[in-house]
Amino acid sequence: MNKAESTFEVLLAVNGTLMRGLELNPNLQAVHATFVREAATEPAYRLWSIGDRHPAMVRVKEGGVSVAVEVWSVPAAGVATVLLQEPPGLSVGKVMLSDGSEVLGVLGEPILCEGQKEITQFGGWRAYTAARVRTELDA
Repeated sequence: MNKAESTFEVLLAVNGTLMRGLELNPNLQAVHATFVREAATEPAYRLWSIGDRHPAMVRVKEGGVSVAVEVWSVPAAGVATVLLQEPPGLSVGKVMLSDGSEVLGVLGEPILCEGQKEITQFGGWRAYTAARVRTELDA
């Protein structure tokens, strides 16, 4: 591998536990990924909570919303490492951001969402988990 190949970076949109301060964020840090910015998807996605452990974002033809994401710059070789550490049923695909740009992003397989709680109305994993904590505190 030449020097140019070893420094090639990929933009990766994450929408759940890979986000800053959350459970799997150390997986990004371990491959020397750097946070670029907060962003949102175009309104073409729906979101599910998979056992309240992590989200799954799925692109849909109709009824989608804009989902809050973080964009990270990841060394190309590190993308596979991060993906292999993701929970089963999550994969990397192309994600359209609200500014019209297209980046790689973490998506859920539709079958993973069957029987799970849809959380699309929250617009993101952080908003959902914050609402869940408020509900638990009120109980």
